[in-house]
Amino acid sequence: MPANPQNDDELEVWIDQDLCTGDGICAQYAPDVFELDIDGLAYVKDETDELCQEPGAAVRVPLPLVLDVVDATNDCPGDCIHVRRTSDQVELHGPDAGALTK
Repeated sequence: MPANPQNDDELEVWIDQDLCTGDGICAQYAPDVFELDIDGLAYVKDETDELCQEPGAAVRVPLPLVLDVVDATNDCPGDCIHVRRTSDQVELHGPDAGALTK
């Protein structure tokens, strides 16, 4: 059986609901990753299509959807979507991208 090492380029995404405006742009860009809930806020969805409602819950970004997720992050009016590398948790897109870690 071949080994399945973690890909250093794998990304995950999460939403800060405290900043979410409920605009829904993210769900338009990547409906397989984002969805608005009954509370009017956006959440990420896991691989089983379930909303992840725990604060800070992150899901892996499927490779074919990386550009859509990045576009959603860049166009989000609430600036609440965070995309980070799974290997070291460095935020690559979103409000904390490029920020120095403590």
